[in-house]
Parts: sequence; structure tokens; C-alpha cells
Amino acid sequence: MSASLLYRVASVLIVLFAAGHQFGFRKVNPAWKAETLVSSMRSLTFDVQGFTRSYWDFYTGFGLFVTVFLLLAALLAWQLGNPELAKLARPLAWGLVLAFAVSTYLSWTYFFIAPLALSSIITVVLIAAAVV
Repeated sequence: MSASLLYRVASVLIVLFAAGHQFGFRKVNPAWKAETLVSSMRSLTFDVQGFTRSYWDFYTGFGLFVTVFLLLAALLAWQLGNPELAKLARPLAWGLVLAFAVSTYLSWTYFFIAPLALSSIITVVLIAAAVV
């Protein structure tokens, strides 16, 4: 497989990761029995530098940040699929590999199978593309 195709595949996988994250990160499964905690996160507010916020606001904001940066990573991977750019941007290509390798580790440590599987596959595809 060519590096260009591998980067494009990685880009599509990253978009799927972003979509899964966006549509899933605020879902609360009743089996977790976390309703009281989530309700508290939503209802308890406090002032931060002149703004009234809750922990749910922070949770939502950081979750949205993650989605935005996943989409940026997808754009970067897609652009690295251009052979002319890929030659000039080797450090960016390896930086993307490192970011997803760390994402894989964090998924293993703190999350569950879906982000772990996607991070792992994306990391392998990005390594293959960077090597090719």
C-alpha cells in the first residue's frame, strides 16, 4: 500500500473516532448508576473568573476540545496523503504517530475497548504510512 493511501485511511478512521467520541462522550448508561454524580456535575455551579460554570460544563467543553483536535488530526493525516507535502512534513507525520501512540496508552489506561481499538489501529496505520 502507498503512504498516500495509508494516510487517507488513517484520516477516515480518525473522523470515525471523532464522530464516535462526539456522539458518545456525554452519554450515561443507567447500568453505571452514575445519575446522582452526573446530576451533581450539572446542577452545582460556581464562579470561575467572572463566569458561572459547572463541572458538567468543563466536562462538555473538554470533550468538545477532543473532538475538534481529532478532526484537526484527520485533516493533517489527509494532507499528509499528498506525497509532495508528506516529504516536507516528516516531523509532523511522526508527531502524529506519537500523539496516537500516547492516545493508545491513555485509552488502555483510562478508557475501554472502542477508543483503545481505534487508537491502536490508527497508530499502526500511521506508523506504516510514515515508514513507507
